[in-house]
Amino acid sequence: MTSQKLLCVGAGLSGAVIGRYLAEAGHAVTILDARAHIGGNCHTERDAETGVNVHVYGPHIFHTDDSEVWDYVNRFARFLPYKNRVKTTSLGPDGERGVFSLPINLHTINQFFGRVMRPAEARAFITEEQADTSIADPQTFEEQALRFVGRDLYEAFFKGYTIKQWGLPPSALPASILKRLPVRFNYDDNYFFHKFQGMPEEGYTAMIAKILDHPSISLQLDTRFSRDMGAGYGHVFYSGPLDGYFNYELGRLSYRTLDFERFDYQGDYQGCAVMNYGEEAVPYTRITEHKHFAPWESHEGSVCYREFSRAAEPGDTPYYPIRQVEEKALLADYVALAEQTEGVTFVGRLGTYRYLDMDVTIREALECARGFVATAQAEAGRMPPFFTSPC
Repeated sequence: MTSQKLLCVGAGLSGAVIGRYLAEAGHAVTILDARAHIGGNCHTERDAETGVNVHVYGPHIFHTDDSEVWDYVNRFARFLPYKNRVKTTSLGPDGERGVFSLPINLHTINQFFGRVMRPAEARAFITEEQADTSIADPQTFEEQALRFVGRDLYEAFFKGYTIKQWGLPPSALPASILKRLPVRFNYDDNYFFHKFQGMPEEGYTAMIAKILDHPSISLQLDTRFSRDMGAGYGHVFYSGPLDGYFNYELGRLSYRTLDFERFDYQGDYQGCAVMNYGEEAVPYTRITEHKHFAPWESHEGSVCYREFSRAAEPGDTPYYPIRQVEEKALLADYVALAEQTEGVTFVGRLGTYRYLDMDVTIREALECARGFVATAQAEAGRMPPFFTSPC
Protein backbone atom coordinates (compact mmCIF):
# COMPACT_ATOMS: atom_id res chain seq x y z
CA MET A 1 0.00 0.00 0.00
CA THR A 2 1.30 3.44 -0.98
CA SER A 3 1.25 6.11 1.73
CA GLN A 4 -1.05 9.01 0.93
CA LYS A 5 -1.60 12.53 2.17
CA LEU A 6 -5.11 12.59 3.60
CA LEU A 7 -7.29 15.37 5.01
CA CYS A 8 -9.83 15.16 7.82
CA VAL A 9 -12.11 18.18 8.18
CA GLY A 10 -13.14 18.50 11.81
CA ALA A 11 -11.22 17.67 14.99
CA GLY A 12 -14.18 16.10 16.79
CA LEU A 13 -14.72 12.39 17.30
CA SER A 14 -15.14 11.50 13.62
CA GLY A 15 -12.05 13.33 12.40
CA ALA A 16 -9.88 12.23 15.32
CA VAL A 17 -10.77 8.54 15.13
CA ILE A 18 -10.46 8.38 11.34
CA GLY A 19 -7.23 10.36 11.43
CA ARG A 20 -5.65 8.14 14.08
CA TYR A 21 -6.54 4.93 12.27
CA LEU A 22 -5.17 6.21 8.97
CA ALA A 23 -2.00 7.51 10.62
CA GLU A 24 -1.39 4.12 12.23
CA ALA A 25 -1.91 2.57 8.77
CA GLY A 26 1.01 4.61 7.47
CA HIS A 27 -0.67 7.64 5.93
CA ALA A 28 0.18 11.31 6.53
CA VAL A 29 -2.96 12.93 7.92
CA THR A 30 -3.84 16.59 8.26
CA ILE A 31 -6.75 17.42 10.55
CA LEU A 32 -8.17 20.90 10.51
CA ASP A 33 -10.94 22.61 12.43
CA ALA A 34 -12.51 26.05 12.20
CA ARG A 35 -12.62 26.34 15.98
CA ALA A 36 -9.73 27.20 18.26
CA HIS A 37 -10.01 23.88 20.09
CA ILE A 38 -10.31 20.16 19.43
CA GLY A 39 -13.21 17.97 20.47
CA GLY A 40 -16.10 19.40 18.46
CA ASN A 41 -19.31 19.63 20.47
CA CYS A 42 -18.01 17.24 23.16
CA HIS A 43 -15.22 19.69 24.04
CA THR A 44 -14.55 20.00 27.77
CA GLU A 45 -12.37 22.49 29.61
CA ARG A 46 -11.46 23.33 33.18
CA ASP A 47 -13.10 26.41 34.58
CA ALA A 48 -10.29 28.61 35.89
CA GLU A 49 -12.22 29.89 38.90
CA THR A 50 -13.91 26.76 40.23
CA GLY A 51 -11.81 23.93 38.74
CA VAL A 52 -14.97 22.27 37.42
CA ASN A 53 -14.53 20.38 34.15
CA VAL A 54 -17.21 22.02 32.00
CA HIS A 55 -18.97 20.40 29.03
CA VAL A 56 -18.81 23.57 26.95
CA TYR A 57 -21.46 22.61 24.39
CA GLY A 58 -23.73 20.74 26.76
CA PRO A 59 -23.35 17.43 28.60
CA HIS A 60 -22.13 14.28 26.90
CA ILE A 61 -22.52 10.95 28.73
CA PHE A 62 -20.83 7.96 27.17
CA HIS A 63 -23.00 4.83 26.92
CA THR A 64 -22.74 1.83 24.62
CA ASP A 65 -23.19 -1.90 24.18
CA ASP A 66 -20.34 -1.95 21.65
CA SER A 67 -17.41 -3.61 23.45
CA GLU A 68 -14.91 -2.68 20.75
CA VAL A 69 -15.83 0.98 20.96
CA TRP A 70 -15.68 0.82 24.76
CA ASP A 71 -12.19 -0.71 24.57
CA TYR A 72 -11.20 1.95 22.05
CA VAL A 73 -12.09 4.95 24.21
CA ASN A 74 -10.50 3.30 27.26
CA ARG A 75 -7.29 3.02 25.27
CA PHE A 76 -7.03 6.80 25.34
CA ALA A 77 -8.71 7.71 28.63
CA ARG A 78 -9.58 6.23 31.97
CA PHE A 79 -13.35 5.99 32.12
CA LEU A 80 -14.96 6.11 35.54
CA PRO A 81 -18.48 4.87 36.32
CA TYR A 82 -21.25 7.38 35.76
CA LYS A 83 -25.01 6.84 35.66
CA ASN A 84 -27.20 9.53 34.15
CA ARG A 85 -30.05 10.08 36.60
CA VAL A 86 -32.21 12.85 35.20
CA LYS A 87 -34.77 14.73 37.27
CA THR A 88 -37.56 16.95 36.03
CA THR A 89 -39.48 19.78 37.62
CA SER A 90 -43.09 19.80 36.47
CA LEU A 91 -46.69 20.17 37.55
CA GLY A 92 -48.44 17.20 39.10
CA PRO A 93 -52.10 16.31 38.46
CA ASP A 94 -53.07 18.49 41.44
CA GLY A 95 -51.39 21.52 39.84
CA GLU A 96 -48.58 21.56 42.40
CA ARG A 97 -44.99 21.71 41.19
CA GLY A 98 -42.84 18.69 42.06
CA VAL A 99 -39.56 16.98 41.18
CA PHE A 100 -39.83 13.61 39.45
CA SER A 101 -37.43 10.99 38.05
CA LEU A 102 -36.87 10.35 34.35
CA PRO A 103 -37.24 8.15 32.48
CA ILE A 104 -40.72 7.41 33.78
CA ASN A 105 -40.35 4.58 36.27
CA LEU A 106 -42.32 3.04 39.10
CA HIS A 107 -41.31 5.80 41.50
CA THR A 108 -42.39 8.47 38.99
CA ILE A 109 -45.78 6.79 38.49
CA ASN A 110 -46.47 6.29 42.18
CA GLN A 111 -45.35 9.80 43.09
CA PHE A 112 -47.23 11.50 40.25
CA PHE A 113 -50.53 9.74 40.87
CA GLY A 114 -50.21 9.50 44.65
CA ARG A 115 -50.43 5.72 44.57
CA VAL A 116 -48.54 2.80 46.12
CA MET A 117 -48.49 0.29 43.27
CA ARG A 118 -46.42 -2.77 42.67
CA PRO A 119 -44.88 -3.31 39.20
CA ALA A 120 -47.76 -5.39 37.81
CA GLU A 121 -50.34 -3.00 39.24
CA ALA A 122 -48.57 0.02 37.74
CA ARG A 123 -48.27 -1.68 34.35
CA ALA A 124 -52.00 -2.47 34.34
CA PHE A 125 -52.84 1.06 35.51
CA ILE A 126 -50.86 2.67 32.67
CA THR A 127 -51.86 0.28 29.90
CA GLU A 128 -55.53 -0.12 30.85
CA GLU A 129 -56.48 3.20 32.47
CA GLN A 130 -54.06 5.81 31.12
CA ALA A 131 -52.91 4.77 27.64
CA ASP A 132 -55.12 5.73 24.71
CA THR A 133 -55.69 2.32 23.14
CA SER A 134 -57.83 3.83 20.39
CA ILE A 135 -54.57 4.88 18.68
CA ALA A 136 -53.64 1.68 16.89
CA ASP A 137 -50.73 2.92 14.76
CA PRO A 138 -49.11 6.07 16.21
CA GLN A 139 -47.65 8.32 13.52
CA THR A 140 -46.67 11.42 15.51
CA PHE A 141 -44.83 12.10 18.74
CA GLU A 142 -48.09 13.12 20.39
CA GLU A 143 -49.94 9.99 19.28
CA GLN A 144 -47.07 7.80 20.42
CA ALA A 145 -47.01 9.46 23.86
CA LEU A 146 -50.78 9.21 24.30
CA ARG A 147 -50.71 5.57 23.25
CA PHE A 148 -47.68 4.89 25.42
CA VAL A 149 -48.37 6.67 28.73
CA GLY A 150 -51.65 8.58 28.42
CA ARG A 151 -52.48 12.27 28.52
CA ASP A 152 -51.54 13.10 32.13
CA LEU A 153 -47.94 11.89 31.93
CA TYR A 154 -47.60 13.18 28.37
CA GLU A 155 -48.60 16.72 29.30
CA ALA A 156 -46.51 16.75 32.48
CA PHE A 157 -43.24 15.38 31.11
CA PHE A 158 -43.20 15.48 27.32
CA LYS A 159 -45.43 18.10 25.75
CA GLY A 160 -43.96 21.35 27.02
CA TYR A 161 -40.37 20.12 26.96
CA THR A 162 -40.75 18.89 23.37
CA ILE A 163 -42.24 22.17 22.16
CA LYS A 164 -39.29 24.05 23.66
CA GLN A 165 -36.68 21.59 22.43
CA TRP A 166 -37.87 21.27 18.83
CA GLY A 167 -39.85 24.46 18.28
CA LEU A 168 -42.70 22.38 16.90
CA PRO A 169 -45.90 20.95 18.33
CA PRO A 170 -45.54 17.24 19.17
CA SER A 171 -48.26 16.54 16.60
CA ALA A 172 -45.78 17.65 13.89
CA LEU A 173 -42.91 15.41 15.06
CA PRO A 174 -42.46 11.75 14.09
CA ALA A 175 -43.30 9.01 16.57
CA SER A 176 -39.75 7.66 16.27
CA ILE A 177 -38.39 10.42 18.51
CA LEU A 178 -40.35 9.12 21.51
CA LYS A 179 -39.70 5.46 20.84
CA ARG A 180 -36.21 5.90 22.28
CA LEU A 181 -37.65 6.83 25.72
CA PRO A 182 -38.42 3.87 27.98
CA VAL A 183 -41.05 3.43 30.67
CA ARG A 184 -39.92 1.18 33.50
CA PHE A 185 -42.15 -0.62 35.94
CA ASN A 186 -39.41 -0.83 38.56
CA TYR A 187 -37.36 1.74 40.48
CA ASP A 188 -34.45 1.87 38.02
CA ASP A 189 -33.80 5.57 37.32
CA ASN A 190 -30.70 5.10 35.17
CA TYR A 191 -31.55 7.06 32.01
CA PHE A 192 -29.62 4.65 29.79
CA PHE A 193 -29.74 0.87 29.64
CA HIS A 194 -26.40 0.10 27.97
CA LYS A 195 -23.81 -2.30 29.33
CA PHE A 196 -20.98 0.24 29.37
CA GLN A 197 -21.55 3.71 30.85
CA GLY A 198 -19.06 6.24 32.11
CA MET A 199 -17.17 9.49 31.81
CA PRO A 200 -13.50 10.07 30.88
CA GLU A 201 -11.75 11.03 34.10
CA GLU A 202 -10.10 14.15 32.64
CA GLY A 203 -12.83 14.99 30.12
CA TYR A 204 -13.39 14.37 26.42
CA THR A 205 -10.90 16.94 25.18
CA ALA A 206 -8.05 15.22 27.05
CA MET A 207 -9.13 11.92 25.49
CA ILE A 208 -9.27 13.34 21.97
CA ALA A 209 -5.88 15.01 22.46
CA LYS A 210 -4.39 11.56 23.07
CA ILE A 211 -6.15 10.15 20.00
CA LEU A 212 -4.56 12.93 17.95
CA ASP A 213 -1.11 12.41 19.50
CA HIS A 214 0.60 10.65 16.62
CA PRO A 215 3.68 11.75 14.62
CA SER A 216 1.84 11.33 11.31
CA ILE A 217 -1.01 13.64 12.32
CA SER A 218 -0.75 17.38 11.67
CA LEU A 219 -3.35 19.51 13.44
CA GLN A 220 -4.48 22.93 12.20
CA LEU A 221 -6.97 24.87 14.34
CA ASP A 222 -8.65 28.19 13.53
CA THR A 223 -8.66 27.01 9.92
CA ARG A 224 -11.86 27.21 7.93
CA PHE A 225 -12.16 24.59 5.20
CA SER A 226 -12.84 25.41 1.57
CA ARG A 227 -13.24 22.85 -1.19
CA ASP A 228 -10.07 23.90 -3.00
CA MET A 229 -8.05 22.71 0.04
CA GLY A 230 -8.74 19.11 -0.94
CA ALA A 231 -6.77 19.40 -4.17
CA GLY A 232 -3.46 18.42 -2.59
CA TYR A 233 -4.77 15.33 -0.82
CA GLY A 234 -5.52 11.78 -1.89
CA HIS A 235 -8.87 11.80 -0.07
CA VAL A 236 -10.94 14.08 2.16
CA PHE A 237 -13.02 12.94 5.14
CA TYR A 238 -15.49 15.72 5.81
CA SER A 239 -17.42 15.98 9.08
CA GLY A 240 -18.77 19.49 8.64
CA PRO A 241 -22.34 20.33 7.57
CA LEU A 242 -23.32 18.51 4.37
CA ASP A 243 -24.97 21.61 2.89
CA GLY A 244 -22.00 23.74 3.99
CA TYR A 245 -19.62 21.71 1.83
CA PHE A 246 -21.59 22.84 -1.20
CA ASN A 247 -21.80 26.45 0.05
CA TYR A 248 -25.56 26.04 0.66
CA GLU A 249 -26.15 26.35 -3.08
CA LEU A 250 -29.45 24.43 -2.89
CA GLY A 251 -30.57 26.03 0.37
CA ARG A 252 -29.95 25.32 4.03
CA LEU A 253 -30.85 22.17 5.90
CA SER A 254 -32.55 22.88 9.23
CA TYR A 255 -30.96 22.41 12.64
CA ARG A 256 -31.75 23.23 16.22
CA THR A 257 -29.09 25.05 18.20
CA LEU A 258 -28.64 25.77 21.90
CA ASP A 259 -27.98 28.95 23.83
CA PHE A 260 -26.37 28.63 27.25
CA GLU A 261 -26.90 31.04 30.12
CA ARG A 262 -24.18 30.49 32.71
CA PHE A 263 -24.53 31.19 36.39
CA ASP A 264 -22.21 30.26 39.24
CA TYR A 265 -23.18 29.07 42.68
CA GLN A 266 -21.26 28.54 45.89
CA GLY A 267 -22.20 25.06 47.06
CA ASP A 268 -24.60 22.58 45.47
CA TYR A 269 -27.29 24.32 43.40
CA GLN A 270 -29.68 21.49 42.50
CA GLY A 271 -28.24 18.22 43.82
CA CYS A 272 -28.05 16.53 40.42
CA ALA A 273 -26.36 16.95 37.06
CA VAL A 274 -29.49 17.46 34.93
CA MET A 275 -32.81 19.00 35.92
CA ASN A 276 -35.38 19.19 33.13
CA TYR A 277 -38.25 21.69 33.17
CA GLY A 278 -41.35 20.20 31.62
CA GLU A 279 -43.57 23.29 31.68
CA GLU A 280 -43.78 25.26 28.45
CA ALA A 281 -44.05 28.46 30.52
CA VAL A 282 -40.46 27.97 31.75
CA PRO A 283 -38.38 29.26 28.82
CA TYR A 284 -35.38 26.95 29.24
CA THR A 285 -35.43 23.20 28.75
CA ARG A 286 -33.08 22.25 31.56
CA ILE A 287 -30.37 23.31 33.99
CA THR A 288 -27.10 21.39 34.05
CA GLU A 289 -24.72 21.51 37.03
CA HIS A 290 -21.39 20.39 35.69
CA LYS A 291 -19.51 19.33 38.79
CA HIS A 292 -21.98 16.47 39.16
CA PHE A 293 -20.75 14.99 35.85
CA ALA A 294 -17.51 14.12 37.70
CA PRO A 295 -18.68 12.77 41.07
CA TRP A 296 -15.13 11.60 41.86
CA GLU A 297 -14.08 15.27 42.13
CA SER A 298 -14.88 17.76 44.90
CA HIS A 299 -15.52 21.45 44.26
CA GLU A 300 -16.94 24.12 46.53
CA GLY A 301 -17.95 26.34 43.64
CA SER A 302 -20.41 25.22 40.97
CA VAL A 303 -20.88 26.06 37.30
CA CYS A 304 -24.45 25.83 36.02
CA TYR A 305 -26.10 26.49 32.67
CA ARG A 306 -29.65 27.15 31.64
CA GLU A 307 -30.24 25.73 28.15
CA PHE A 308 -32.47 27.36 25.56
CA SER A 309 -33.25 25.65 22.26
CA ARG A 310 -34.04 27.52 19.04
CA ALA A 311 -33.77 27.24 15.28
CA ALA A 312 -30.19 27.54 14.07
CA GLU A 313 -29.34 30.56 11.95
CA PRO A 314 -26.29 31.16 9.73
CA GLY A 315 -23.23 31.37 11.99
CA ASP A 316 -24.78 29.34 14.82
CA THR A 317 -23.39 26.04 16.08
CA PRO A 318 -25.70 23.31 14.71
CA TYR A 319 -26.69 20.61 17.20
CA TYR A 320 -29.70 18.55 16.12
CA PRO A 321 -30.83 17.89 12.53
CA ILE A 322 -34.59 18.42 12.41
CA ARG A 323 -35.21 15.97 9.53
CA GLN A 324 -38.81 16.95 8.94
CA VAL A 325 -40.70 15.83 5.85
CA GLU A 326 -39.88 19.04 4.02
CA GLU A 327 -36.17 18.38 4.59
CA LYS A 328 -36.19 15.03 2.81
CA ALA A 329 -36.31 16.44 -0.73
CA LEU A 330 -33.54 18.96 -0.05
CA LEU A 331 -31.45 16.31 1.67
CA ALA A 332 -31.89 13.96 -1.29
CA ASP A 333 -30.65 16.70 -3.62
CA TYR A 334 -27.53 17.22 -1.51
CA VAL A 335 -26.94 13.46 -1.38
CA ALA A 336 -27.09 13.41 -5.17
CA LEU A 337 -24.44 16.16 -5.29
CA ALA A 338 -22.26 14.29 -2.82
CA GLU A 339 -22.47 11.10 -4.83
CA GLN A 340 -21.10 12.98 -7.84
CA THR A 341 -18.17 14.34 -5.80
CA GLU A 342 -14.95 12.35 -6.19
CA GLY A 343 -12.44 11.97 -3.40
CA VAL A 344 -14.66 12.98 -0.48
CA THR A 345 -16.41 10.92 2.18
CA PHE A 346 -19.00 12.63 4.38
CA VAL A 347 -18.98 11.42 7.99
CA GLY A 348 -20.44 12.18 11.40
CA ARG A 349 -23.61 13.86 12.57
CA LEU A 350 -23.27 16.94 10.36
CA GLY A 351 -21.77 15.25 7.32
CA THR A 352 -24.57 12.68 7.12
CA TYR A 353 -27.32 14.88 8.63
CA ARG A 354 -28.32 12.34 11.28
CA TYR A 355 -28.51 12.37 15.04
CA LEU A 356 -25.66 10.11 16.24
CA ASP A 357 -24.63 9.15 19.75
CA MET A 358 -20.91 9.21 20.48
CA ASP A 359 -20.48 5.44 20.36
CA VAL A 360 -22.15 5.20 16.94
CA THR A 361 -19.99 8.08 15.70
CA ILE A 362 -16.85 6.22 16.76
CA ARG A 363 -18.07 2.92 15.32
CA GLU A 364 -18.81 4.50 11.94
CA ALA A 365 -15.49 6.36 11.97
CA LEU A 366 -13.57 3.14 12.59
CA GLU A 367 -15.44 1.29 9.86
CA CYS A 368 -14.99 4.18 7.45
CA ALA A 369 -11.22 4.26 8.03
CA ARG A 370 -10.99 0.49 7.70
CA GLY A 371 -12.91 0.65 4.46
CA PHE A 372 -10.52 3.23 3.06
CA VAL A 373 -7.46 1.20 4.00
CA ALA A 374 -8.97 -1.94 2.48
CA THR A 375 -9.87 -0.06 -0.71
CA ALA A 376 -6.40 1.47 -0.94
CA GLN A 377 -4.76 -1.92 -0.46
CA ALA A 378 -6.93 -3.47 -3.16
CA GLU A 379 -6.27 -0.47 -5.40
CA ALA A 380 -9.73 -0.82 -6.86
CA GLY A 381 -12.97 1.08 -6.59
CA ARG A 382 -13.44 4.22 -4.54
CA MET A 383 -14.80 5.13 -1.14
CA PRO A 384 -18.56 5.69 -1.03
CA PRO A 385 -19.58 9.31 -0.35
CA PHE A 386 -21.30 8.26 2.90
CA PHE A 387 -20.26 5.48 5.21
CA THR A 388 -23.93 5.15 6.19
CA SER A 389 -26.60 6.74 4.03
CA PRO A 390 -28.14 9.87 5.57
CA CYS A 391 -31.52 9.24 3.92
